[in-house]
Amino acid sequence: MRQAKLGGFPQAQRTSGLSRSSPTGFDKNLHPLGSIFPKNLVNPPPPTFIKAFSFLFFPFFFSLLKMSVRSVASKTLMACYMKTFRLKTHRPENTYTKAHFFILNKGLNSGKPLNTPCPNCFVCIVENEADREFLYWLCFGLWRSKSFHFYLKGSVIPFITIDEIRKVIRDSEVKASTKEKAFDKSIQALKLLDVNEQKLKLTLKMIDTARQSIFHNLMK
Repeated sequence: MRQAKLGGFPQAQRTSGLSRSSPTGFDKNLHPLGSIFPKNLVNPPPPTFIKAFSFLFFPFFFSLLKMSVRSVASKTLMACYMKTFRLKTHRPENTYTKAHFFILNKGLNSGKPLNTPCPNCFVCIVENEADREFLYWLCFGLWRSKSFHFYLKGSVIPFITIDEIRKVIRDSEVKASTKEKAFDKSIQALKLLDVNEQKLKLTLKMIDTARQSIFHNLMK
């Protein structure tokens, strides 16, 4: 009678005596593939969760894909526009058969392109005259805009290293090549200003000579 009041305690006692490996015991609720979690914890997620996951994941995935494509396209573009040139320290005994120009590497005018060598300069060797013209005026623009000043080293006599000047030319070359029309206009303006500067220098020299002549004649 007491056992009946306890809600079938003997039956519960018999059930609790079953081993964990019994199909009627604890493991009957385990996942059939052997997961340690019950079936209700490894069931597939509801459709709402899948939609939310897709909404968040796929935009992120496609943004990464776009970045990768842009990176490859950028490298391809750079490879197309990059001019082939070699930069090395000039030595007076060296001669060059390919198109070339010189770049000053010491003093506050470091980076200035030159048609003739000087004791402290690099030589930039290119494949053809068109590349020489492009790189020469690129360096001229960088020098005039004082773009090389940031890389100057030394307190007494400032100088620029060959690696740094190569990097500046490479980086600027890509930017100038992708804006070809604007670059050409800028170069034409720089050329015109340079011609006018030479004329002004010549005029100032003639004025100075005239001053000397006037005073010299006065002292006779």
